[in-house]
Amino acid sequence: MIPLMSEQVDGGELDEPGADRSAAPARQGIQSVELAMTVLLALEQSAGPLSLTQIAALSGMAPSKVHRYLVSLGRVGLVSQTRSSGAYDFGPSLRRLGAEALRRMDEVGLASEYLPALRDLTRHAVNLAVWGDHGPVIVRWDYGAYPLPITVRVGATMPILASSLGRVYLAYLPATLTEPVIRAQHPTVDPTRLSDEEIERIKAEVRRDGVAITYDAVIPGVSSVAAPVFTTGESLPLAVAVALPARYATPEVLREVAAQLLETTKAMSAEIGHRPAH
Repeated sequence: MIPLMSEQVDGGELDEPGADRSAAPARQGIQSVELAMTVLLALEQSAGPLSLTQIAALSGMAPSKVHRYLVSLGRVGLVSQTRSSGAYDFGPSLRRLGAEALRRMDEVGLASEYLPALRDLTRHAVNLAVWGDHGPVIVRWDYGAYPLPITVRVGATMPILASSLGRVYLAYLPATLTEPVIRAQHPTVDPTRLSDEEIERIKAEVRRDGVAITYDAVIPGVSSVAAPVFTTGESLPLAVAVALPARYATPEVLREVAAQLLETTKAMSAEIGHRPAH
């Protein structure tokens, strides 16, 4: 159930110049707008149109109150009723807003805003990758407090089986996309190519743990922890990695880095608009 917003007085006040913002616990808002949003969030939770009773149950409001909000939301096109059943769903205005929001969204830009904080939190180098024609491509690298033997340039393509970033994509992308890259990077006669059983084991571990960890793989003396950033719809995910000198990569440090990375990538995914499957 969507929690009800705390009771507030309708209307809000602008901050006075020089006012101490830290004195107030929260800025005053417009309660009716926030409650209307709970109605829209109830519709978001469903896979299709909902009845008035269903919306009331999900939003935690009385049906009579929900109906008044639905009338107002319907007048501006944010909700509409199906002709056959009278159930409620998103309206044309909301669909246009959603399409425009997606058009404006810069997924790499939104995710990049989180990298400096992750770097400062872990004190290690962090990088962001997207999926390219030949594997993961580094699009941003932020240096940490600990020097690495070598750094990977922005624009470099990472190996799919040996790198933590590559293993993230290996686990979360369909085989139709990853198999051609594996064949190109590791021909069948290549003795370094992992067996099919080993590849499946890596996929299962990454999906179970949420992260991929590699040691002395792409760069000797460097360990790396990577996690996916999920996007909306059918978009391919981004991936974020933390690179740290192998001498610091104790089990305790890796667990802490992995937890901080997962917390950050979860926030990135939410910012981009991903809704986890329940």
